[in-house]
Amino acid sequence: MNQTLLKSWWLLALRGTIAILFGAAAIVWPAMTLAALAALFAGFALLAGALWVYGAVRHRRSDERWWVMLLLGAFSVLAGIGAMLFPALTTVALILLVGANALVSGVLDIVLALRMRQYIKGELLLVLSGAASVLFGALVLLFPLGAGALALAWLVGLYAIATGAMLLALSFSVRSWSRLNAPRSSPPAGAA
Repeated sequence: MNQTLLKSWWLLALRGTIAILFGAAAIVWPAMTLAALAALFAGFALLAGALWVYGAVRHRRSDERWWVMLLLGAFSVLAGIGAMLFPALTTVALILLVGANALVSGVLDIVLALRMRQYIKGELLLVLSGAASVLFGALVLLFPLGAGALALAWLVGLYAIATGAMLLALSFSVRSWSRLNAPRSSPPAGAA
């Protein structure tokens, strides 16, 4: 999995960019209807999940722990599909869906960061992103009725922008590390 992330640093960058765009849309249009918020969340979850699934499948032969990325992506895709299939979800159900997605994604981000710490500097950004996701998810799951749709839009927007910015910063660290260590991490010529 470490090599997969090192080779595909752009997955982190794209995931971070998607999160920032999603967060900005939620903040710019906070009075959107619940159906629009569900559609926005579905799009975010589907895109982010599809990126992780793609990365996992693409590197499954060279990475024995590719399934962790696949699990993260599959959970995110399922959350997105759930939001698409049931756009008229009640406020509580959508809040719980967003919270569960953030909690699981955060835990898996922390696991990825701990596995990458021996390869790159700056893995703390992924730990912080994961911790923010876990905290956000836990708060949403513990207090689902504490926020209305308007507050949810702002909370989700701020969370997405913060985690997206951390993922973008991490992607640049991974890219730099990959470029500096490319000759050392390449297999010898003629090796299969």
